[in-house]
Amino acid sequence: MEKQEKSELVYEYTKRRKEFGRQTLFEDYGPEMRVSIPNNPALYKNYILRNPVDVAIQNTGTMSEHWVNSVRAEYTSSGINHVEGGWPKDINMNDPEAAQRYRRKIEKDDAYIHAVMHLGHSMEHNILQNNAVDMYQTYYSELPSIPPVERSSCHTVNVYREPGTRRPVRSLSWQAEGARLASAHADIDFMRSNRSLQFSYIWDIENANAPDLIIEPTQPLLDLQYNPRDQHILVGGMLNGQVGCWDMRKGGEPFAMCPPHVAHRELVRNVLFVHSKTGAEFFSSSPDGVVKWWDIRSMNEPTDSMIIDLVKLQSDTQSVDKALGISALEYEPTIPTRFMVGTETGLVIGGNRKGKTPLEKLPSKYEAHLGPVYALQRNPTFLKNFLTVGDWTAKVWSEDCRESSILWTYSHHTKLTDGAWNPVRFSLMLITQWDGCLSCWDLLRRRSAPIVTAQLCDEPLLRVRPHEGGLLVACGSSKGTIYLAELSQNLGTADKNDKQLLTHILERENKRERILEARMRELRLKMRQDRDVGQQAAETDPAGNDRDLEEATVEYMQTVKDLQAQQKSIP
Repeated sequence: MEKQEKSELVYEYTKRRKEFGRQTLFEDYGPEMRVSIPNNPALYKNYILRNPVDVAIQNTGTMSEHWVNSVRAEYTSSGINHVEGGWPKDINMNDPEAAQRYRRKIEKDDAYIHAVMHLGHSMEHNILQNNAVDMYQTYYSELPSIPPVERSSCHTVNVYREPGTRRPVRSLSWQAEGARLASAHADIDFMRSNRSLQFSYIWDIENANAPDLIIEPTQPLLDLQYNPRDQHILVGGMLNGQVGCWDMRKGGEPFAMCPPHVAHRELVRNVLFVHSKTGAEFFSSSPDGVVKWWDIRSMNEPTDSMIIDLVKLQSDTQSVDKALGISALEYEPTIPTRFMVGTETGLVIGGNRKGKTPLEKLPSKYEAHLGPVYALQRNPTFLKNFLTVGDWTAKVWSEDCRESSILWTYSHHTKLTDGAWNPVRFSLMLITQWDGCLSCWDLLRRRSAPIVTAQLCDEPLLRVRPHEGGLLVACGSSKGTIYLAELSQNLGTADKNDKQLLTHILERENKRERILEARMRELRLKMRQDRDVGQQAAETDPAGNDRDLEEATVEYMQTVKDLQAQQKSIP
């Protein structure tokens, strides 16, 4: 077989030099007027002469830059080489025998003996001093090391956005001993009707791309809470007043739901699990003013209910028509039969489930805020103290002082929407604001202002829930976005003396408020007594009141005449 070589195709283009055109030569050339268009006086009437002409000129201060450098310190490295000396030139000091003979000769000299006797005392003093003082001792070793400078901070570590529409976050709940977060979303108008989808979500905090599970209720959820006993069970309150239960292992459909005829008359704003042997009981609240207890195993009807209606007499009966709308709900597992509710009128009412009479069921009342109570939570360590958030302030209350709070924040320029205690550092309050800020108030460090304020977003923050570890905080916004923030170590951990210090602060403020309350009661009693004395004097001498009125009338008319005479005398 013959070997064929492949030949390459080559195309050659040729063109003569004269066909390229003239060579371009560039050079500097001055300006030259090509066209001059004169003014047309006939067009003056179409324009308006501006005289003077205002021209905006921006002027900034003159800045100068200066460099200052200190005198540079010059360092030199120096050393010394010590060699045994003092030997005559004819003596080889490396020869041991010659060196030994010369030492014996010198030691027999009288001058050497006198020199040694003269220097012996000073040398002995230095030797004894070295033996008495440890030259290599490390001083101040028993003192503790200086703690590092505290750097309080709060920054966003992850963002979870609702897929599709952007509905406000109505509730957040952490899974017990887990890494999941439940969020309830609902977009309702002023008439409390749904305007968009009705899904809620379960998020894995390690995956912000998509929710781990989609909850599909029949109506939008306003609250969704994990069961602290069973991390797969959730309960939620819906827009139409019903409550339902979900099992994450069975998907997003509810496995139990209360019938409509036993549900709340309005939307369910709060649901919370209660302490029970089975771990299957929870209770719910609504703006209809009724608190209902439920059992997951049988949702056909509530196990108990209570009307939040404050009665003044023991014989009065509670009425649903007069009930106060509930906006916040609080429950502490260590106090099984007691709970607290925040109302839409600004009251915080303490409830007792085991009460027999209306007065025993609602034994305490606190006038907390001027508007609805948005958040209500007991301190995880000091159960007698609880936090309330409403209108433009956050307040810390004590059960021993019912007329006023013991601690409070200043009035903010923006509305406060939610608040919670840090479960680990129990002196830290986390407050969300309408301008998208998360403020951290530490009662042990500074009570006049927050120690850290983090701008998480531009839209309003509506909900805040700290993780049980103390360092992570979840915040929900009005656009359906959940911001996961991380606190610094000094804000998420407690020291060994924090409990004692906070106890002193709360006891001191509690004592101060009790003294002020006692003083106010004395003043009110004195004013009431003075008013009763005046009424008795008026009843015993009715003619005296008439005389006082006649004298006041005569005095008033005389004053008016004097003023008129003065006005006439003025030219």
